[in-house]
This record gives sequence, C-alpha cells and structure tokens, in this order.
Amino acid sequence: MGRVEGKVAVVSGGASGLGEASARLLAREGASVVIADIDRTNAERVAGEIGAAARAIPLDVTSEAQWSSVMADTLALWGKVDILLNSAGIVIIGSIEDLTLDQFRRVNAVNLDGTFLGCQAAFKAMRPAGTGSIINLSSVAALIGTPPNIAAYTASKGGVAALSRSIAIHSLTNGLEIRCNCLHPGSIRTPMLLNALARDVGPENVDNALVEMSKSEPIGVPDDVANIVVYLGSDESKFVNGAQFVLDKGFSVL
Repeated sequence: MGRVEGKVAVVSGGASGLGEASARLLAREGASVVIADIDRTNAERVAGEIGAAARAIPLDVTSEAQWSSVMADTLALWGKVDILLNSAGIVIIGSIEDLTLDQFRRVNAVNLDGTFLGCQAAFKAMRPAGTGSIINLSSVAALIGTPPNIAAYTASKGGVAALSRSIAIHSLTNGLEIRCNCLHPGSIRTPMLLNALARDVGPENVDNALVEMSKSEPIGVPDDVANIVVYLGSDESKFVNGAQFVLDKGFSVL
C-alpha cells in the first residue's frame, strides 16, 4: 500500500476497462485520481465507488479545449498533476479492404490524436515542477499486425508507441524528469473486447468465443495492466523512460 501516496493521477477512459482498473488501483495505492471520460454516468459511478480520493470530469479526448479544462480542474482540486494514463480508445472492425476513410479517421482521432492532446496538456501541467509520469496504452496489435480486421486500431496504436518514444527523448534532452512509457497489452477481458466479440459472433456466443480464443492466445484481466500502471506512476520506476512494456504472456513472440 502507498506506492503512489500523495500523487495526483488523471486517467482518460477511466469509466471502464483498463482505465477503470488502473484508477481504482492507483487510488488504493494512495493517489488522488481524476476519472476523465466521455461516459459521464459511469465516470461518476467509478469516482463515487472510489470515494473522496476521486473526481469525475467529463472528457472527449478529441477536444483540445476539454483536455485543457481537465488539467485546469485537476490543478484547482489538488494543485498538481503527477501521472497521466491515456487509456481512452475505440476499435472499429475493418480490414484494409473494407475500412472506410471516415472510420479510419475516427479511430485515429480518438486513439492517436486523443493521446497526443493528453500528453501535450499533461506536459504543460507537469512542466513547472519538471517531473511526472505519462503512461500511454498502445497494443500488441501495433507490434505484430494481428488480427488483420482492426487495421485502423493497429495503425493508431503504432502511432501511440512512436509518439511515446518522441516524448521520452524530448524530456530527456531538455533535462526534465517527465517520463513517458508505453504499454502493449494483448487480449484483455474488457468491455472493448467483449463488445467487439459480440459484434462479430453475436452477444449470445461471446462466452463460447472467449473459450475458443483462449485456446490460441492468453486472455488477461484488467489488473494485469493496472499493476504495471501503478509501477510506472510510482517512484520505483524513476529510471524508466521511453520503455515499451509488452503484456501478453509471451503471445507476440510465439
């Protein structure tokens, strides 16, 4: 307990999935947490269940103005921003042959543009102290290109990984202690995965699809990612910058 005691974290996409699990664990380990999400109802639910250490703030990650407001509200509440987790994301099923340009742009607007805007806003909030931890969620899909029916998602997450490296180098060469690291989760049992399966095989077949899926690749739980988020948000990782963490139980190196 207390691994991030006294720190202030902003979690985009904190109303569900990996963001929710990470926000809850950060709070249990002593952080004050902003649940920033376009889903106001679930953001308020999560914040209410966490208690006094959490606040829900509406956020459309594609809006530069809303990102600025989230950071300003966080500074007004707790006076600083120590951690940013960019976990908001969407997926649209479609290969290179059947994906539309509008779909491609929509996925990249949320996953890549949203991450860029979050990093930029957090960097501005962290710059006066010169310290902080930015944690970006990419995906194993960005490393291995599979499955091929999520081409826009894969491309967006590849951009997130490259952006993370650029931010890390920028910080290092400017003598700052604002670290930026990137996570590449494999298949994790989240609402995003379950909803994608439901669209693919039908809601009534999701459980069977998960069983079949688990025969060929490991399926993790959100806390498998949240544990690494807490590590990267804590001072335990003060020498970790520009790193890429693959969280897939070895699937990507088979």
